Amino acid sequence: MPAMKVFGIAGHSGMGKTTLLERLVPHLSAQGLVVSLIKHSHKAIDVDRPGKDSYRLRESGCKEVLLLGNDRWALMHELRGAPEPPLDYLLDRMQHCDLVLIEGFKGGGFPKLEVWRGEAGRPTLWPDWPGISAIACDSPPPAAADCPPDAGLTLLDLSDTAAIARHVLARAVQR
Repeated sequence: MPAMKVFGIAGHSGMGKTTLLERLVPHLSAQGLVVSLIKHSHKAIDVDRPGKDSYRLRESGCKEVLLLGNDRWALMHELRGAPEPPLDYLLDRMQHCDLVLIEGFKGGGFPKLEVWRGEAGRPTLWPDWPGISAIACDSPPPAAADCPPDAGLTLLDLSDTAAIARHVLARAVQR
């Protein structure tokens, strides 16, 4: 079984990362690839609802609760004050797939594409985040004007899903 590959999608909140992923995943899937995603959030998340049995049992002290329904299952693991696990730990728990797209984990040692929109008025994450090899943008970011030609930064049109997919597949690394 070939090793799964990983590639990151980065950007400030509100830049359109999810919108891009909603186009990118079907494009890659149409090429016969099995794609999964790990999203890291700095917010408290809850995939369960108060009052439901699984929520009540998780709140009662269970370390893990696996919830199975007709269409999907979800494994909830309570950290209960423990540090967040590293990315490799999470990747080890993923079912095998061809490509895992990773949103977040800014310090991770894997290649990334930054999503940047000029109207948001925020600076780019590049060059401060490691691994950013391209910026998918709606207009050239000011930071790119100072980019030396040998820096290896590629600018991609944010609306060109096919070009972004080619970049992701060319730069994704085996885990």
